[in-house]
Amino acid sequence: MHVRNVHHSYGRRPVLRGIDLTLRPGTVAGIVGENGAGKTTLLRILSGELAPDRGTVVHTGRLGYCPQHVMLNDALTVRQHLDFFEAAYGLGDLDRARDIMGSLRLTGYDDERAGVLSGGTRQKLNLTLALMHDPHVLLLDEPYQGFDWDTYRRFWDLTGALRASGRSVLVVSHLAHDAARLDELWRLHDGLLHAGTAAGTGPGAEVRT
Repeated sequence: MHVRNVHHSYGRRPVLRGIDLTLRPGTVAGIVGENGAGKTTLLRILSGELAPDRGTVVHTGRLGYCPQHVMLNDALTVRQHLDFFEAAYGLGDLDRARDIMGSLRLTGYDDERAGVLSGGTRQKLNLTLALMHDPHVLLLDEPYQGFDWDTYRRFWDLTGALRASGRSVLVVSHLAHDAARLDELWRLHDGLLHAGTAAGTGPGAEVRT
């Protein structure tokens, strides 16, 4: 994914003032920033949900997007969500979805309506739907909110497997406590991305500006 000179304002209030970002294959990157810094606005633009006022976003391959606020239909069961997205993605089976559900310990919830699931379980389904078509680029907005410690670790194991398969993952959060798990880290402040620090767990770990 290549992002160049992206600007966006809400009325007279500029939120993004010229974002440049390159997300390379096999990279787990992070963006941190305070609430209201524009992180979700940036992800909405990267996902194509929102058009920037100016600038370009170019990506190749399949895109996956897991928004901060879970977008589920409370009246539908887990299985009905899977069936709907299977048709939307044009998939021939649910094998990958089942593998992800197993990794996140979501198996066994097929007949449960989304409206009765706990917050953490809803987030597991949200993540499964974003990943079940094997995207080349995955955008995650506060992806592990509501996860217990075991699921949190499983999430990062899954993220590591995506990196190893050459996928690109961008994790957006208001905290930087996961910096050691990232290859690249930026801080969004005053509408611009600034270099952060990332210990990195993959090859060629570095910090971008």
